[in-house]
Formats: sequence, C-alpha cells, structure tokens
Amino acid sequence: MTKKHYLTMIAVIMSIGLSMAQAQNPECMTNLSIYAEHAKVKNYDAAYEPWKMVYESCPDINKANFSYGEKILKHKIKNSSGSEKDGFIQDILTMYDNSLKYFPTKFPPADVAIDKALILYDNKMASDEQLFNMLDKAFKEDRKNFKNPKALYLYFSTLVDLHKAGSKELQEVFDNYDDVTEKVEAENKKLTAALSKLLAKEDAGTALTAKEGRLKKVYETNSKSYGQIASSIDSKLGDLANCENLIPLYEKSYEAKKGDVNWVKRAVGRMFAKECTDDPMFRKLFEAQLALDPSADAYMYGGVLKQKAGDNKGAIADFNKAVELETDADRKSNILYKIATTVRRNSKSQARNYAQKAINANPANGKAYLLIANLYATSANACGNTPFEKRAIYWKAADMARKAGRVDPSLSGRANKSAASYNAKAPTKEMIFSAAMAGKTVTFSCWVGGSVKVPNL
Repeated sequence: MTKKHYLTMIAVIMSIGLSMAQAQNPECMTNLSIYAEHAKVKNYDAAYEPWKMVYESCPDINKANFSYGEKILKHKIKNSSGSEKDGFIQDILTMYDNSLKYFPTKFPPADVAIDKALILYDNKMASDEQLFNMLDKAFKEDRKNFKNPKALYLYFSTLVDLHKAGSKELQEVFDNYDDVTEKVEAENKKLTAALSKLLAKEDAGTALTAKEGRLKKVYETNSKSYGQIASSIDSKLGDLANCENLIPLYEKSYEAKKGDVNWVKRAVGRMFAKECTDDPMFRKLFEAQLALDPSADAYMYGGVLKQKAGDNKGAIADFNKAVELETDADRKSNILYKIATTVRRNSKSQARNYAQKAINANPANGKAYLLIANLYATSANACGNTPFEKRAIYWKAADMARKAGRVDPSLSGRANKSAASYNAKAPTKEMIFSAAMAGKTVTFSCWVGGSVKVPNL
C-alpha cells in the first residue's frame, strides 16, 4: 500500500469515527458551538452546562473541551465555596488527566502536572512534599516544556522549605537552584534574542508590523516575569549559599565528587559568585576544574586568583585566554561581563572595555549595560570641573541603565530603579536654569569621555 493510499484510508477511518460519534449523540456539535460562543465572551456560567454535556459525552470531539473547560471550571472554583468548590477542583484535576488521554500531542505532560500542582497550591490542598514531588517528576521527565515562571519558583521554594524542615539535603537545594536558574536563563535568552531582532529593526528606523508589535509586548512581558521569578528564587535561597555553608559542604563532598566535572564547575561558579575566592577550597576546586575541563571559565577563574596575588599582567593574560577559548557568543558575553566585574576594582576604563565587548558579543546582555551605568555614576566626582558638570554624568548613567531594561526586560525592575536613582542625582531644573545650560552639551574629559546633552526646560 502506498503512503498516499495509507494516509487516505486513515483520514477516512477518522472521519467515519467522528461521524459515528456525532450520530450516536447529535447534540455534541450543537452544544460545542453553544458553549464556545459563551466562553468567547467570558460568560462561563452560561457555558457550563452545554460544555459539561459535550465533555462527558464526546470528550475527544474537540480540544476546546479542555482549553475552554479549564476557563469554565476555574471560574466555577473562584465563585464557589465549601463542598461545591471542592467538587469543581476535583473536576478540573480529572479534566487535566483526561487532556493527556484524549489529546496527548496537544497537552505536554509538564504543562498538565504544573496545572494540577498550581490548582492544589492555590487552594491549599497539598503539602510541600506532594507539590515538590509532582513538580520534580515533571521537571525531570519533561524539562523542555517546564516553562511556567510561577511553577519554577514553587518547585524551588518547596524544596527550600523541605530542607529547612530537615527532610532535604543542602546539596539537593544547590543542585535544584542551578537547574532552575539555568532553565530561567535559557527561556529568557530565547525571549531576548527574539526581542533583539525587533529592537534592531526599530533602531534602523523601520516601523514594526502590527503582529511584530504584539510579539514585542509578549516578549517584554514574559521576560519581565522571568526576571521577577529569578529575583524571588535568589531571595528564597538567601543565606543558604553563603561562604559559611558552601565551604564545609564542598570540603565534605570533594573526595567523592572531584571527578564529576559538572559538580566541580558548579561549585567553582557558586564560590566565585559568592566571593569565596580567598578560601583555599576555591583554589582546590579551580585546579580540579582545570584538570577536568580546561575551558574558558577555568582560565577566567585562574585570572581572578592571579589578580588576588597581585599578578595583574598574568590575570589579564588568563582573561583574554578565556575569551579566545569560548566560541559560543552568549557564553563569551557572560565571561566578558564577569571579567569586567573583576577588573573594575583596579580600572574602571578597563571594566567598561570588557563590558562593551560583552555587549558586542550579545546585544541583549543587560547586566553589562547596568555595570557601565554604575561605572559612570561612581565617577561623578572625577568627571567635571564644576558641580553641574559632575552631576551631569548621572544623565549618561541613567541612559545606560534604561538600555539595560530595553534589551533585557527581565532586568527592567533593577534598570528602572537605577535610572530613577541616577536621574535624581542629575542637575535639577533650577540648576539648569541658573547655569543657563538648557539644550547645551556637556563634554567629559575624564576616562568616561563623550558628552551628554542637557535637557531643555
């Protein structure tokens, strides 16, 4: 049998099956149309009965039974109480399971598990352990589709609470933290990459189409959500990841884990992030990483150690080696940013150079823009001859901070707060008027260079 004839036969069989189902219950198509029209205008009470009839009699007739069914039942849950509410909650949990049964290609397992966990969490019907186990299974079995920001936070948050209750080890918390933050970063990376293309089009003077405008808002909104969740995850981790906890944990696990390159790299990265680099354990872990994987990161950490030892020339050589070794643009950008944060202690201009290289490698690296903004702001006293000129540098800092939030909306909270803080320190309207500087240009002769135009009154 040819492929064409085979596919034709399948289509005929499916159409016959659907026709038989409709013939057995001709009301299904009628009620499907009725509840869909009500649901479209959010009249969920009117949609409930016809939806219930179709869902119970012909569950596989249309995916709408589950997509609209979720909205209808959530409305019922919100507007009911007591045993009636509990009944609707059980109905929606069963419906989520049935969505996998009847439309397995339309409803990913992770989405279904997340939906169930969030319903139980929102209605306080599950323990931390139950919620964690549900989300842990979904994350490990279907990580690709585990994207919900609230679920990512709940997954980590319940584990931290279980650790504090004494039922989970600290190492598991750190492993989970790495997994979840990597997932958040990966999803946000997709969003900022798509957003960058639209921003480049705008910057080139080409207007976005209506569809592109809608997509831009979606990318910005979702990126902001990931930024808020990332901040909440860090807050939840809190002091668990301080040097006092990290060092004894790694000392205890080192002999058993020193051959596990993933464990070693994560340990070195976490100690670096928490500035535990003065402890001998950091060097021990770094040397283990260098032996297992002499990668760009390893040379970057080696540069940090040389810098701490006063070997700035050797440190810069290692930093540049790290950049040369890395071929992935985004990872190279992150390494350049880390280098910038390290060298800023000795040279702000050098830090800006590395931060700008980070931006060149990845235009969506908002952290690099924020770093440059801070470098400018902390140079105010060195960049001007008059109080007006010194305070004018804050306009330049604010502009950089705004760029950070534009290219990476997940940082918009920090970026907007920084920009507002810098603007508050810039010359006031009264100062601009008194100095007769409205609309004029202030040029910076310090390391910052460049200029800024004074706002018109």
